[in-house]
Amino acid sequence: MTVNRRTLVAAAGALAAGPALAPPALAKETAMPRLYPVLEAIIAAWKTQDVEGVLACVTDDIVWRNSSGYAPSIKGKAAMREALTRMKAAIAPGSNKWRIFDYAESADRLFMEGVDEFDLVTGQHVAIPYAGSLQFRGQLVSEWREYFDGRISAEMKAGAPMTAEVREMLDRPTK
Repeated sequence: MTVNRRTLVAAAGALAAGPALAPPALAKETAMPRLYPVLEAIIAAWKTQDVEGVLACVTDDIVWRNSSGYAPSIKGKAAMREALTRMKAAIAPGSNKWRIFDYAESADRLFMEGVDEFDLVTGQHVAIPYAGSLQFRGQLVSEWREYFDGRISAEMKAGAPMTAEVREMLDRPTK
């Protein structure tokens, strides 16, 4: 079989115009999330203060870094159960408005930005903007890291009102 130059150039042009050159951003936008539904299940469970529902989404050896580094990490499902039970006792039932503004998935990691907003049983309203990262092993979270300003959290838990800056950060659409 003889291939002339004109046929070769035409074939190369057809290959170049194919889907292999689709913009990467388009491919990411149309991909179905794999990990985000697990976070949605965690949020749904925590909104009803279902500790066991949250724990069903994590590994037995979970490492939960929920203090932005100012306290030791919580290691293991039993320790996470204790921490969530203490948190549940402090949060007024039905007041949780945890929401996610943005997220991105990369292999076995989910990055998120959101707000943890709730009322304490003592009456204070707390809204903590944060970013976080969930490391997955299969479909379960094996490491959970949260980053937030602990000063904002402490001030609001002590009764300080939400600042205009925090309100502006939280006043945006969620996913």
